[in-house]
Amino acid sequence: MNTTHRIAIIGVGGIADIHATCLIEDLPEAELIGGSCRTEEKGRKFAEKFDCAWYPDYKTMLDELSPDAVLVTTPSGAHLEAVEACAGKGIHALCEKPLEISTARADQMLECAKKGGIHLGGVFQMRYSPLLQSIRETISRGRFGTLSTISAQVPWWRDNSYYAPERWQGTMALDGGGALMNQSIHVVDTMQWLAAAFMPDLDANVNPVEEVFAYTGQRGHDPDLIEVEDTAIVSLRFRNGGFGQILAATSMFPGSNRRLLVAGQDGTAQMEEDQLIQYGFREDEDADDEIRSRFAAAAKRGGASDPLAIDRSGHEANIREFLKSIEDGKPSGIDGSEARKAVAIVEAAYRSAKSGVPVRVE
Repeated sequence: MNTTHRIAIIGVGGIADIHATCLIEDLPEAELIGGSCRTEEKGRKFAEKFDCAWYPDYKTMLDELSPDAVLVTTPSGAHLEAVEACAGKGIHALCEKPLEISTARADQMLECAKKGGIHLGGVFQMRYSPLLQSIRETISRGRFGTLSTISAQVPWWRDNSYYAPERWQGTMALDGGGALMNQSIHVVDTMQWLAAAFMPDLDANVNPVEEVFAYTGQRGHDPDLIEVEDTAIVSLRFRNGGFGQILAATSMFPGSNRRLLVAGQDGTAQMEEDQLIQYGFREDEDADDEIRSRFAAAAKRGGASDPLAIDRSGHEANIREFLKSIEDGKPSGIDGSEARKAVAIVEAAYRSAKSGVPVRVE
């Protein structure tokens, strides 16, 4: 890239440190110029750590610094207001997952981004896993054949302090949901992204998930402590007739690694975090052994019991692609419309769990 992008961060909670580190250590095309946080102690600590300005109010920060782009890392249910402020000033915005806590709020974001002429993007760093990108390329070449199933397990644990009364996690107003909307939104997005590769003729604006049925509940935490689910089981039907399954939990002590399976009539791939467990096809190719070897010994890493125990390389790639899209004047791979799809799937799952019947995805 030929431009140095001046970037500010709205909301300097835990995940903001990962974003800031990417900007400073991994992205020479970016310059971190400021961060906003209503808590002075936290804000000043962030500013000192990353050698940038701190503002208690993000609107003032936008006025005084006029950044080229903003990374929105506030609680999920506060993304809309931050993006509205950016759009009003022509500042591009990249939002942490989920894009928002409802499709209605996500649609408001899309509309204000369109009116403001800004790029709106979403963070789903799993997509940038070299293993997942290899699997998706293999799907696109037809080697899996007809899709049978895509399934994911997120058997994680969060202790009571994660849902403490002073925190936004576990609240409907700011979290919008629990284990499914917060922790497992990554696999929801990954599953629909992989499923779309089985449907090359599907309109890019159409969600590849057609219908869901879900059970949700609170199995590991006191209902007086959290307003949302800590355990969910979701069945999905894709638009090409394939099926999917999701286990999403923060109720399974001590927490174990995330797993993903993709299977069709001609092949199966299974991964645990970023390690390849199975990769077999009806007809082998010369490159298959190299892929098995390359990813068989990959380090297992994830947020099974610690939400910040993640590798930052996916965030780096996600941010870099967003900045490149700004320079090129083209939508990024995960623009606002694409990031909305996972929210629509989760929203349908919650409606299903409440009604007890299958629900179609918008």
